[in-house]
Amino acid sequence: MRYVTFSTADESKPRLGVVSGDRVVALTAIADAVGAEPPPAALLDLIGRGPAEWRRVADMAARAGVRDGLPARDVRWHAPIPRPTKNIFCVGRNYAAHAEEGARARGVAVKLPKVPMYFTKAPTSVIGPYDDVPWHQSATQQVDWEAELAVVIGAAGCNIPREAALDHVFGYTIANDVTARDLQDLHGQFFKGKSLDGSCPMGPVVVTADEFGDPHAKHVALRLNGVVKQQGHTRDMIFPIDVLIESLSQALTLEPGDIIATGTPEGCGFARTPPEFMQDGDVMETEVQGIGTMRNRIVARP
Repeated sequence: MRYVTFSTADESKPRLGVVSGDRVVALTAIADAVGAEPPPAALLDLIGRGPAEWRRVADMAARAGVRDGLPARDVRWHAPIPRPTKNIFCVGRNYAAHAEEGARARGVAVKLPKVPMYFTKAPTSVIGPYDDVPWHQSATQQVDWEAELAVVIGAAGCNIPREAALDHVFGYTIANDVTARDLQDLHGQFFKGKSLDGSCPMGPVVVTADEFGDPHAKHVALRLNGVVKQQGHTRDMIFPIDVLIESLSQALTLEPGDIIATGTPEGCGFARTPPEFMQDGDVMETEVQGIGTMRNRIVARP
């Protein structure tokens, strides 16, 4: 299943749907077609109801045939979970080449992490997969890109063992950990520079774990104005997803709908020679194999 949160020109309230080819079909329309009980109105609610509801909705969609709906180009695509209930969990330096390029850029010795390095992004940073990313010029002059595979937790758990970790995953989506590098350096920690409003494009869909397959067999790429800046592969994570979930859940309960951004491959702007930061009108295309591509324009604001 490929879940999407969308709205149309004549309705302001987002709806939950599924994507089939180039069509978006509301779950309410699918339920009506098969005479089924209406599904949850939002993806977060669906996830929270648990596996039995996930199976019911998948069966409902299969029986309906998902053949009608709206052309994808005619809808507004929101972040699949427009307002997460908690901060987004993020993992720093989870690709060796990215950790190495960062060390070189800062003139320090390369030191790969021995345990996962966590930080978070505020829920207010989340925007849709085709929304404009605001460049808050009063706050930062160094807006950078980070393409990432993101994990959406389905089943709650604390002290989750590695061998059971992927059983707690509902699905996968794309996140771009847009970062104000000067704020990151100024504050000496990641939260402020990572959490500016609109600094986390997410989407375009959540692909359920059963359809997505092996999350460590996916290409990750980012293009800026059509030029490839990042080209990585999830097999190169230092800490794979099952290890991240095991580590993060130690004495910390993960809940349905929690999101984990799993780190970015090499190619970020701050580590280039000379450094590159985004400017007004630049367009990012963030792609993960098996999910799709986000397209976000940088728009300067005071």
